[in-house]
Amino acid sequence: MAPITSKLFDFIVIGGGSGGLACARRAASYGAKVALVEGSGRLGGTCVNVGCVPKKVMFNGASVIEAIEDAKHYGITVGSPSFDWGFLKNARDAYVKRLNGIYEANVAKDKVEYVEGTASFISSTEVKVKDSVLTAKHILIATGGRPVIPAVEGAELGIDSDGFFDLATQPKKVAMVGSGYIGIEIAGIFKAMGSDVTVFTRTPHILRHHDSIIGDTMLEEMKRIGIKFEHDSQVLGVKKNEGAELPLELSWNTKSGNASSDSYDCVLWAVGRKPNTENLNLAAVPGIELNRTGHIVADEYQNTGAQGVYSLGDVFGKSELTPVAIAAGRRLADRLFGGPQFATSKLDYVNIPTVIFGHPTAGTIGLSGEEAKAKYGAENVKEYRTRFTNMYYGMTPYKPPTAIKLVVTGADEKVVGLHIIGRGCDEILQGFGVAIKMGATKKDFDNCVAIHPTSAEEIVTLR
Repeated sequence: MAPITSKLFDFIVIGGGSGGLACARRAASYGAKVALVEGSGRLGGTCVNVGCVPKKVMFNGASVIEAIEDAKHYGITVGSPSFDWGFLKNARDAYVKRLNGIYEANVAKDKVEYVEGTASFISSTEVKVKDSVLTAKHILIATGGRPVIPAVEGAELGIDSDGFFDLATQPKKVAMVGSGYIGIEIAGIFKAMGSDVTVFTRTPHILRHHDSIIGDTMLEEMKRIGIKFEHDSQVLGVKKNEGAELPLELSWNTKSGNASSDSYDCVLWAVGRKPNTENLNLAAVPGIELNRTGHIVADEYQNTGAQGVYSLGDVFGKSELTPVAIAAGRRLADRLFGGPQFATSKLDYVNIPTVIFGHPTAGTIGLSGEEAKAKYGAENVKEYRTRFTNMYYGMTPYKPPTAIKLVVTGADEKVVGLHIIGRGCDEILQGFGVAIKMGATKKDFDNCVAIHPTSAEEIVTLR
């Protein structure tokens, strides 16, 4: 056995995902001696490797296919297109690998010591990685999360969202179990690329954690493009169909309570995510607490119950989004190492914009109509709505909707929520997010001259 070596740092960051990388590099910019521990061998975390980045590549590919279908309605003749799943996968994987290399180069450039291996706590100031003990006054836990696999018979025959990016060939027929944003995004990609897709959801709705205007409109449009839904369904299990063209048989209970089944060549579980905490030996750190979902409890400054130990990102569990982890990580590093001017530095978790890259896209910031009424009272909340067809579809026989809901409260009609679904809303939302974060009112929106002809103009002309 190799001898145990000891190294002393100012800051140890456990997890080389977006939040951990941002925090480590910002801390090092202040002159702190920083160790970044990552066990996967690939920097960038979920977002770069099996999340936002490769997902957006696939979304873009699906969007190109849709644009080719639209072309004939603009008088553009396109030859009979074919799609090579393997080509796109290889190009996407090469792109991700380049990003891994860029992250590793940036870590070295910023003089952060990259330590490959799994970290486990010895105390609140010490972690063990392979044959080394790393010591620091400050330790950040940013180990991220992973998909949940349901406890049903044959669950191992399916794949999760990570496995989606391992698929070497395109499935012909897909069962998507789950109707949160991950399931809805991947279902849309599969369908646009030519797969037969059925989504299984436990309720009559999808995207239940978003405003109803988004979930209802998305469901309507997904059904229009041919995605099937099994509502109020409970999946019972999966078994092999030996030698069959579609080798997996999925069974489920219907709304009436009767069992049903069908065959697929891909079953994808999109039923949630859970934090990566099992290998950390948190029992060695008195004061660390996990909540009912297994996330590490921390306050608004990312402080856990143990002095000098912090958590952020998916393992913290609040607004599990890449830009949130990056912003929170940088503010934590500012506070710890940036000097007294950053003594109160923290991330404000209110009014965080986010986008669902479904087909169509959807964007949301702030409170849903239901949440606003619960917080402020129904009598103090007003909703402005519109629904129309984006001009792009004026030339096509199909008319996917764009729907907008603006949620305001009080006599001054302060904007507390904006929810949009339709073509281009992913880019539209960012600018309006700035306005809402600054406390804009409906009158402020009204006073902005509209840009015509756009979908965004509808947000400043609502009546």
